[in-house]
Amino acid sequence: MIATEPEICVYGAGSVGCYIGGRLQATGSRVHFIGRARQRDALLAHGIRCSDLDGAAFRVEPQQLRYSLNPAAVGGADIVLLTVKSADTDAAGQELASRLKPGAIVVSLQNGLRNADQLRRWLAGHPVLAGMVPFNVLARGDGQFHHGSSGQLAIEDQPATAALTAVFARAGLPLAVHADIRAVQWSKLLLNLNNAINALSGQTLREELSQRDFRRCLAAAQAEALALLAAAGIPLAQLTKVRPQWLPALLRLPDFLFRRLARQMVAIDPLARSSTWEDLEAGRHTEVDYINGEVVALAATLGRQAPVNARLVQLIRAAEAGGRRDWQAAELYRAVTAAR
Repeated sequence: MIATEPEICVYGAGSVGCYIGGRLQATGSRVHFIGRARQRDALLAHGIRCSDLDGAAFRVEPQQLRYSLNPAAVGGADIVLLTVKSADTDAAGQELASRLKPGAIVVSLQNGLRNADQLRRWLAGHPVLAGMVPFNVLARGDGQFHHGSSGQLAIEDQPATAALTAVFARAGLPLAVHADIRAVQWSKLLLNLNNAINALSGQTLREELSQRDFRRCLAAAQAEALALLAAAGIPLAQLTKVRPQWLPALLRLPDFLFRRLARQMVAIDPLARSSTWEDLEAGRHTEVDYINGEVVALAATLGRQAPVNARLVQLIRAAEAGGRRDWQAAELYRAVTAAR
C-alpha cells in the first residue's frame, strides 16, 4: 500500500534525476537521492536549483537534501525513479532486488527501449513502469539544472500509475499516460537520433538545428529509422505537432522556412544541449548504443543495414576516445551519408 505522501527515491541522480527530484521536493514531496560522490558533494554545497525555458524556478536548500551513496538507502522508498544510464540497468536491477520494500513501485525514466523489461527480470513482484522524459536537461554546475526544451513526461498505463500522477502534477510535471508506451519510446528515440549529431557539432541545439546540413544529417538518420519501423510494423506516437513520418521532410527545408515552422513544433532555448554532448564533456561513455544503435539492431533483425546510424555510432565512439567534436555541418553530412 503506497502512502498518501509517498517516499520517493531518485536512484542514479544525474542531471535528469536531480531536475525531476528537485522539482518534486521543492513542491512538497519527500525525496531521497542516491548517486555518486561527485554529485553529492556539489549538491550538499549548493543545493538544487531547477529552471526551465518558461522561466520557472525551484530551489532545494543544501540542508534540506537527503543524498546517499549507499544503495541500501532505497529501502524506505515507496516509489523509485530510476535514472541511471541504460548500460547500468541490469546492475541497478540487481542492487534493487534485495533492497526494495514490498510493493515499492519502480519507474524507468531512461533513454532507450528495453530498460523496463530488463528491470522486470530482476524485480518480480514489484510494479515496474516504463516512462519517457522528452525534454533536455543541462547540468550547469553548482547544483543548477536547466530544462531547455518542451515536452511532457510520459508513463505507461498500469494500475500502479495512479500513485504517481498527483505528486508529478503538483510539481508542474504532469504525466501523459499511454497504453502503448513502446510507440512513445520509439518516437522519442526518433527525436533523440539528433543527440549524436548535436554532440559532434559542439554547438547548442538551437545553433546546430539552425543549419540545414546538420538537419539533413538528422533527416537521413530518421528516414532510415522510419523505413525500418514501417517494415517491422512498429507503430509510432505523435509527440509534437508534426507526425513522426513528416519529420525528415521538415528538417530538409531551407533555413528560413524551417525556422518559421519549427517555432510552432517545439521550443528550444539557447542553453539546451544533448545528453550525449554532456556525457562527452564529462568524459563518460554515451548512450549511443541505446539510441542510434537501436536502429542498427532493428535493421539486423530484418536482414538489413542502417549505414547512417551505424556511422553516427562510429563517430561517437571515436569522440569518446578523444576524436573530433567540432564537425562543420556540410562535412558531417558528407561523412554520415557516404556509405548509403
